Amino acid sequence: MADIETSTVSEEGYASTSQVGEFDLQIDATDETGPNPNATLVATYASCYLPALRVGGSQRGEEELGTIQIDASAELDDDDDLESIAFDVHVEADLDDETAADIAERAEGICHVHSALREGLHADVSVYPGAF
Repeated sequence: MADIETSTVSEEGYASTSQVGEFDLQIDATDETGPNPNATLVATYASCYLPALRVGGSQRGEEELGTIQIDASAELDDDDDLESIAFDVHVEADLDDETAADIAERAEGICHVHSALREGLHADVSVYPGAF
């Protein structure tokens, strides 16, 4: 049996609904009824990287990072394929640059989406401590 199972249905057009566990995820290639697949991938990557950042902080002895916000951006190539992803990570905790960089690097090793992406698509991460 698989570790993860989903079911995706499209009754017409380019919109689909994916059943993921008990949750419905609306995705639309035309951005009319939901986010497109590329945008969904970027958001999924950020939502995986954020808790990985908290774990990386704990490993570094920084248990209280406070509020964290990731502003993600992505560039598409001429075929509308993802070409690059960047994260601006705003962290409430007032970390020095070395600690912030170490936590960000640890998060890359923890984030499952980061591990699943081809190396050329890994996010370019900038961390801004003391942000809130």
